[in-house]
Amino acid sequence: MSAAPFINRELSWLEFNQRVLKEALRDDLPLLERLKFLAITASNLDEFFQVRVGGLILIKRSGRKSTDSSGLTPPQQLGAVRRRVEQMLADQYALFNILREGLRQSGICLLDLSSLNPAQTDQIATTFHDSISPLLTPLAYVEGETAPLVPALQLIVACRVLDSAAGTTRYVLIPIPESLPRRIPVTGSGEAHHFVLIEQIVAEHAAELFPGEEVTAATCFRVTRNGDIAVQEEDAADLAGEMEDVLAARQLSDSVRLELPASLPRDLSRVIQEVCKAGSQEIYRCRGPLALSGFMDLSFLPGFDQLRAEDWPSQPSPDINPGESIFEAIARRDVMLHQPYESFEPVLRLIEEAADDPNTVSIKQVLYRTARQSRIIDALIRAAENGKHVTVLIELKARFDEARNLLRAEELQRAGVQIVYGVKGLKTHAKICMVVRREDGRLRRYVHLGTGNYNEATARLYTDISLLTCRPEFGSDASLFFNAVTGRSKLLRFQKLVPAPTAMKPRLLDLIASEAERARQGEPARILAKVNSLQDPDIINALYAASKAGVEILLNVRGICCLKPGDAKWSKNIKVVSVIDRYLEHARIIYFHHGGTPEIFIASADWMGRNLDRRVELMIPVEDSRARRRLLRILEAFFQDNVQSSRILPDGTSESIKPAPGEKKFRAQEHFSKEARRAAKAREHERAMTFEPHVPVK
Repeated sequence: MSAAPFINRELSWLEFNQRVLKEALRDDLPLLERLKFLAITASNLDEFFQVRVGGLILIKRSGRKSTDSSGLTPPQQLGAVRRRVEQMLADQYALFNILREGLRQSGICLLDLSSLNPAQTDQIATTFHDSISPLLTPLAYVEGETAPLVPALQLIVACRVLDSAAGTTRYVLIPIPESLPRRIPVTGSGEAHHFVLIEQIVAEHAAELFPGEEVTAATCFRVTRNGDIAVQEEDAADLAGEMEDVLAARQLSDSVRLELPASLPRDLSRVIQEVCKAGSQEIYRCRGPLALSGFMDLSFLPGFDQLRAEDWPSQPSPDINPGESIFEAIARRDVMLHQPYESFEPVLRLIEEAADDPNTVSIKQVLYRTARQSRIIDALIRAAENGKHVTVLIELKARFDEARNLLRAEELQRAGVQIVYGVKGLKTHAKICMVVRREDGRLRRYVHLGTGNYNEATARLYTDISLLTCRPEFGSDASLFFNAVTGRSKLLRFQKLVPAPTAMKPRLLDLIASEAERARQGEPARILAKVNSLQDPDIINALYAASKAGVEILLNVRGICCLKPGDAKWSKNIKVVSVIDRYLEHARIIYFHHGGTPEIFIASADWMGRNLDRRVELMIPVEDSRARRRLLRILEAFFQDNVQSSRILPDGTSESIKPAPGEKKFRAQEHFSKEARRAAKAREHERAMTFEPHVPVK
């Protein structure tokens, strides 16, 4: 029997990033929206090189020649990745130059130093002398000696310095501190915003740092290092201390990418390569400013709203009455939120009200990624100070958020919060919070379960589902969950919640197999799923088997999709779409027809081996009838989208889905925004028409 077909994971991810870039290429979008999408693709590539390419390079250096599920060896994957990235870079920089000209015509001007007038030149010189130069630390490079250690993902200016009196030439590296702004404004005219890039200023004025010498050449570069460095937990008596070592190692690990200008002096190129220990296969030439991710903040520049898309404000949940306690609302019935169309505020209120509520006894919560200025952290600190028993599991292994999580853990600990640093050998990625209140002499548990992080910043940018409930079975399961992750017992005997790594994958495989068996019996069988990534071979093989049996399978996969659609033998009944729009699609929703009594879940986990086998995750059955109907409508809407949706093709690339002749345009995210506004307005009207009599005071 021939092996099932798989798409390479790395190339699938790059095709996802191309779909994001496709948004930036759309000339019907406002300029700053396009710039934002371009910056996102650059930021995505930074993480891709740190993690995925870094890991592949380690595997290659180990000498392992085994193939992945798509049949490619590590060297073959690295070669394919390089070719695809070089094409993507060409697309990015061609687009950047188009956007730069469009922004210039709209009053946002990136200037070269050579184009400044005398007054602007003087202004920049003063800025360098007063605000930049004191923060720079030049690092000398001497051939034959140990090279200076340069930080990862930071802009660095390399200089060739001539001492005419001594007749000698040397090389110096000047890292630009991340505390300095990338854009340095210069006086323009009217409402225009004129600026130059800090790396140009440092290169131009570097000679001030070397009295009596001349800078004869200067160029900017940027190195990406391997971020695929994990804590060795078996040897880690102090996980927080071990994590600090990992963060330090990540700054100094092997180079996986060296970004250089398209042209620069050969001797500077050689010096930079030697300092970074980068081979020719790690070098990428950029035809424009390095670190395009650094232009993200420009897309939020005040005063240029006409260059941004119309705002879609989050709406209040129609299930919560103004002024009522969040506990009263949840006690009435389950509250489901579709964020950011509906506000994240009820989740924040659950924790904030609990912090000050005299009836609240305890709060338990998992934190994976939090906002920089977090109301949730503030509320948990206040709760502990108010005498509540507060337990927080902070995941120190949340990649690239480790440093922030370490700081937050220290803050919470100082306030008296009981801190647990994750689960040994696993990442804890579940999104769960439990508040225990004393009501009428008994304890009642209020639970939040969701698909997204407790992060009020990303809650405005990512689409997620939240469920707030006080159903006793869910509360009992929540207690079991926290006892397991804090007491290191087994994730067993749950009534409703389905945890990973113990039960989620077997349950999903059983549900998929059940649909396949119903199809073989001639019954209606259908699976709809919305996940961010689909990579797990067991899940993919189960879906292939269900497709062969005749199950209709509709998959909405935002990013990585290793399942190969469109294969007549394996996947003829499987359709895969990917929606890229204003908000990052992040919710995981799963539907099984289940013989006419549907099973509907939300989940913190994607269908990837790492989530199902190596993380603590939760899949949550949704039992409220209104919420179930709504989730099915949400799922189905994505397969109606003919504006922002792409069809995944058998080779892993994608094509945009367009309206058929005579078909109306349908954009799922816009539909959800309008739906939330209509629901909020209807509830407001209903309240206005409800007469509440005054009851005489006895």
